[in-house]
Amino acid sequence: MKQSLLISMMLVALLVAGCRKQVGSEVPASASAAVSESQTESVNNDSLVQVTRQQDTIKVMSTKMGRTITNMVFVPEQYLKGGEERYPVLYLLHGADDNYAAWSNHVDLKQKATQYGMIIVCPDGQDSWYFDSPIDPTFQFETFISHELVDYVDAHYRTCDRTEMRAITGLSMGGHGALWNAFRHPDVFGSCGSMSGGVDISRFPGRWHIVARLGEYEGNEQVWKSHAVVNLVPTLQPGQNIIIDDGKDDFFYEVNMALHEALMQRGIDHDFTIRPGAHSWDYWLNSLEYHLLFFSKAFKHATH
Repeated sequence: MKQSLLISMMLVALLVAGCRKQVGSEVPASASAAVSESQTESVNNDSLVQVTRQQDTIKVMSTKMGRTITNMVFVPEQYLKGGEERYPVLYLLHGADDNYAAWSNHVDLKQKATQYGMIIVCPDGQDSWYFDSPIDPTFQFETFISHELVDYVDAHYRTCDRTEMRAITGLSMGGHGALWNAFRHPDVFGSCGSMSGGVDISRFPGRWHIVARLGEYEGNEQVWKSHAVVNLVPTLQPGQNIIIDDGKDDFFYEVNMALHEALMQRGIDHDFTIRPGAHSWDYWLNSLEYHLLFFSKAFKHATH
């Protein structure tokens, strides 16, 4: 454990130093007060949030959806000291029937942000599956995650606003959403992952509110298939850092194996692991450590 913590601290020091060197001077901090859990208004887009604590809940306006979306932001302890240091960002997505607070209800994300030297953002994906619904204009979450939220975070926090310093991962529906957004926007996310991801929704018609986002499966098979992560593989090019895992007893085991095989056939490098476990928080909390270390190494490599 001590050795692992030492490695994490060394990675943090290297990637922050590299980011500071490459990004340059800091945006002037002439902003309004910090956005806190009790606030509901977004701050102006012309200044940084004056962060006074490691954890905040913010509401970000989605122009495309015409409504605000709630998100939690966790910054490293060292962020609070101010200065010009900038940090990579991890977008951490929740599963179906859950919300933006799901991850923080099970793990200390303030500690993880500090240990790995990254900003962690947990959006509220509702039951969107994190794509733009072709039938519901109020559920345009691909646009929100890959553009509106990323732009907001980069404008308001001291981020390394480069593709290589931005990662996205999640569990179950969030695993699908992370790969969906990353595969479709490789210019936004340099690294991505999935834990127990529902990477082929066409195999599960009628489940997890997907019908409300895509319409009935019968008569719309092509729409469902076109929104399945596994069917994006033919469009991929090498270059992204990808980590995918699943539990041997998970009901998504077969679709994750199919995704792995498709990536292999396409020649797309990726880290793929099957471990003991089922569709549970015990599995995901263990998996998160592997993803954080994987992304930390990718961020460190990007600074050289």
